[in-house]
Amino acid sequence: MMSRKDKQDLSNFQVKKIALFNVNGAFYAIDDSCTHRGGPLSKGAIEKNTVTCPWHGASFDLASGQALCAPAHAPVGTYNVRVAAGYIEIEI
Repeated sequence: MMSRKDKQDLSNFQVKKIALFNVNGAFYAIDDSCTHRGGPLSKGAIEKNTVTCPWHGASFDLASGQALCAPAHAPVGTYNVRVAAGYIEIEI
């Protein structure tokens, strides 16, 4: 049984936007915000295993999260993805 304090702690989670991509049947999940200026990576163009930010053109590797070109230098977070019983599960 959860204590009152546990219930309060559970309500303090922050909202995180995660972009999910299906590239030729392989699923990738990364933070949805570009590390340069916060552009929505879920709206970016996909080519092979990279996504390009629609705001300023920074590119990221979908598997590793590494920034591949300026203006971004820092990687985005990546998350493990699996398909189980017809559902897509993202480990956060």
